[in-house]
Amino acid sequence: MLHSEITDVIIKAYYLVYNELGYGFLEKVYERALLFELRSRGLMCESQIPIKVYYKGFEMGDYYADLIVENAVILELKASEVLALEHEAQLTNYLRATDKEVGLLLNFGKKPEFKRKIFENCFKPNFKN
Repeated sequence: MLHSEITDVIIKAYYLVYNELGYGFLEKVYERALLFELRSRGLMCESQIPIKVYYKGFEMGDYYADLIVENAVILELKASEVLALEHEAQLTNYLRATDKEVGLLLNFGKKPEFKRKIFENCFKPNFKN
């Protein structure tokens, strides 16, 4: 799988953070803890990265990715009771708007759950080779 060596490390760090902190904190707490864990494993991570959104060639605004790991994987963190379709759509839109092809949706809800999304660049009008 694409970037599986990175996503494997991310998922292990996610479960470590979830097991330590449990359910009930705000997303920002989980974001900082996961950022700490990923960096301690030697991964390059950036947080709250703006992603420009365009419509008919005009900039309409920004989304903010929670974390981008190794400039390859977008992480969208949630602290919801359960993951919803709109959470998945949000991550898919981040992937669609960038040159990143892999995203992880990580939920720090009542029970841990995650989803892996792939949106290949060959399907993106702005990133065709």
